[in-house]
Amino acid sequence: MTECLMASYEINGPESNARAIAERICLDQTIEGDASLLAPPLQLQIVGRLEHLRPTSAGRCEATIRYASDLLSGDCTDLLNVLFGTSSFRGDVTLSSFTLTQGLLSLWRGPRFGIDGLRCAVDVVHRPLLCAVLKPLGRSAQELAELAAQYVEGGVDIIKDDQSLVDQPWCPFEERVVRCAEAIGKASSQRGRPCLYLAHISGSLEVMRRRATQAKALGATGLMMAPGLTGFDALRALSSDETVVLPIACHPTMLGASVDRGRGGLLPRVAYGLLPRLAGADLSIYPTFGSDYPMSQDDCCSVADSCRQSWDHIKPMMPAVGGRVGPERISILGSPLGRDVVLVLGSRIQKHPGGVIAAIEECLRMVTTERSSDCPSTS
Repeated sequence: MTECLMASYEINGPESNARAIAERICLDQTIEGDASLLAPPLQLQIVGRLEHLRPTSAGRCEATIRYASDLLSGDCTDLLNVLFGTSSFRGDVTLSSFTLTQGLLSLWRGPRFGIDGLRCAVDVVHRPLLCAVLKPLGRSAQELAELAAQYVEGGVDIIKDDQSLVDQPWCPFEERVVRCAEAIGKASSQRGRPCLYLAHISGSLEVMRRRATQAKALGATGLMMAPGLTGFDALRALSSDETVVLPIACHPTMLGASVDRGRGGLLPRVAYGLLPRLAGADLSIYPTFGSDYPMSQDDCCSVADSCRQSWDHIKPMMPAVGGRVGPERISILGSPLGRDVVLVLGSRIQKHPGGVIAAIEECLRMVTTERSSDCPSTS
């Protein structure tokens, strides 16, 4: 089979109107001009081709368009531009999914650790993982380190910096990473089970590379970055950097601006699932259903499915749902999302009447714990 990129779009309107828009997308996403500007052989080689068009629910149609492999160089930038560059201006088109044929997909490594690697790193096999967040912004590095120690004592598996933590005067990057990594490491040794610490490193590519190297040297056992701010190629570069080799979490800040809210954009499963996974994230954080953010249960579960579904050699990525998650939400989320998920506990656990440790212990009681030292390889 000829190598190609297949993209699916949801288009408003009756079939006749949707067909006209789909044919326009074929041009806009390739030559962005009239086909007559090219000789017929080049038209066949370069212009996107409408493969299927079918009506769906709510008066929409799904169009599947085939793009030639020669349009892609293997970068995230090229992929995104072909998938949805000019068509993102339209407002009546949604990118719902995409697939790469095997030859093109072989250019992408995907997650280095994935679900099995994360589970091995925290020594938890058969239950959802719990993640706590170092917040709010304004606390000193020492205060955050003390909070981190409580998180570990309560029983969390992962601790991450809040995305607002960068290198502020009251909480410098290096001091925060040193103090938090030390506190988490000491508390983990005392409880007899590891806890990952994901240091936030977003910035320019040069800054991120420096912070990633510093974070690892200072004791961080994972990284977090926001490709909505930095670009997906930056995520890919760090995930494949052989000098770093740490699990990487993708934070969704700014990605929400690209998600379809009824006026075109990316479906959540593309923005929070397929793209981060292809670029190499081991864990993708996104809003859960039932929070203050506009995310339906169906969309939330579809993101989780896109993180975990079989995808040739690309390892499954761990979905991580957050947004005002406390003990009262654990059972509600666990049933539809399954066991291979990270539940990101919100700041409300700091307001629990029994304290932070009691709040986490309550969350932990609501999931089934089974430990194993026989972990699969993360290489």
